[in-house]
Amino acid sequence: PVTDGSRELHSLCAQLEFLLQFDLKEKRTFFGQRKDYWDFLCQGLAQRRQEHEGIRFVTSLDKLKTPVGRGRAFLRYCLVHQQLAESLQLCLLDPESLREWYYARSPFLSPQHRAEILGSLYELDGVTFHLAL
Repeated sequence: PVTDGSRELHSLCAQLEFLLQFDLKEKRTFFGQRKDYWDFLCQGLAQRRQEHEGIRFVTSLDKLKTPVGRGRAFLRYCLVHQQLAESLQLCLLDPESLREWYYARSPFLSPQHRAEILGSLYELDGVTFHLAL
């Protein structure tokens, strides 16, 4: 299994975060806090499901104060529970929402790139992750 000490894990998480932040439009909350991919994921999953266990888990963690921290915790949760590809796919289903959150250079707006990314993420479902959540 992949553990917290794995170099590959750190590289994977950094690449996932880069991908989710690449060409992300700058949005702000009512109080001026910058939104991040965490907010995109929350909105995308809320449109498709009643409630995602990963979102519920991450929002219950009082120590996480920033959207980036919550996003990282959510990615780790999804890796451990083999839900990353499915969760991201649900967020990528609505082209209008994607254009609301991402500029044109985002690979998520290209059907071919989106399919390649999701295909790679579904392959991760075969990997066991033992991570501290």
